[in-house]
Amino acid sequence: MKITRIATAITTLGLVAAMMAGCASASAQPQGTDQATELRLGYFANVTHAPALVGVDQGLIQNALGDVKLSTQVFNAGPAEIEALTAGAIDAAYIGPSPAINSFIQSGGQSAVIVAGAAVGGAALVVRDGINSPADLKGKTLATPQLGNTQDVALRAWLSEQGFKTDPSGGGDVNITPTDNAQTLTLFQQGKLDGAWLPEPWVSRLVLDAGAHVLVNEASLWPNGAFPTTVLLVNADYLKANPGIVANLVKGNAAAVQWLTDNPTQAPAAVNASLAALTGKPLSDAVIQRSLQNVSFSIDPHAEAFKTLVSNGVTAGTQRDGSIDGLFDLRILNGLLKASGAATVSADGLGQDAP
Repeated sequence: MKITRIATAITTLGLVAAMMAGCASASAQPQGTDQATELRLGYFANVTHAPALVGVDQGLIQNALGDVKLSTQVFNAGPAEIEALTAGAIDAAYIGPSPAINSFIQSGGQSAVIVAGAAVGGAALVVRDGINSPADLKGKTLATPQLGNTQDVALRAWLSEQGFKTDPSGGGDVNITPTDNAQTLTLFQQGKLDGAWLPEPWVSRLVLDAGAHVLVNEASLWPNGAFPTTVLLVNADYLKANPGIVANLVKGNAAAVQWLTDNPTQAPAAVNASLAALTGKPLSDAVIQRSLQNVSFSIDPHAEAFKTLVSNGVTAGTQRDGSIDGLFDLRILNGLLKASGAATVSADGLGQDAP
């Protein structure tokens, strides 16, 4: 099978080799003394977090970190992961953009920064038979992974565009019930849910295992179908104190993205093995292949989408309006890219990106 395009120029192993050699200039990194002996990383058991899955299982992130110990924790959705990051329980997180935005605004820009991208696409609204248009959703019950997570915001903003009112408490024209992804599948199979806006592999699970169909592919709502699903977020204090360790994390993430790109025949089995280890059960071959066909992997965090994402969160009623200037610190990533001869990526005026 073919894994879909990479949105950033990571096309050869030579790039990752150069990055792993640590060839970024000193100016590309914030100043710090790298006193930490451990990096605690959060991520989800989702296909949209495949760079984390293979990066951990294949040892790519640990190899990049060297003597710094990698510890991991798995979450169901972004808001819970943000709580752990804010509380100091983890240092970095693969996460959707909406919780990252919310945390940044609530903290006045002090909580965390995005240092790289990981995944693009791979989210959709899937519904039961008999629902064939937005108008059919009135009075129906839909699920999302968690209140305020990236798919929850996408659903609420899209429903608003269709003229529906929603309420964070579950009221309104369409009832939205934040639910654990695995429970969503069960409830849908039992006829207790009419649909859900989900990331992969849960979109494919509901389609192939529960008879749902796609009403809205989120890619259809974005220019060129590109929207960030997963970014790499780092606690701001940890980055300030340990820029070298974060640089190595960025290298490990790039190596994982590259591995997924360069191993299209091995990737489905590798991702599935990781999911099985985390959830206790592998996905069917059909589900894992369909999931990967709907996701791209990229170290570009697509900063150009974030102003729209802020607007969507305000429309959804799950976040307050505020500035996200400074949300991105792409100096490390761009220093590595420039040194290896690859094109750099933009913070779109929302932070630092000059290597």
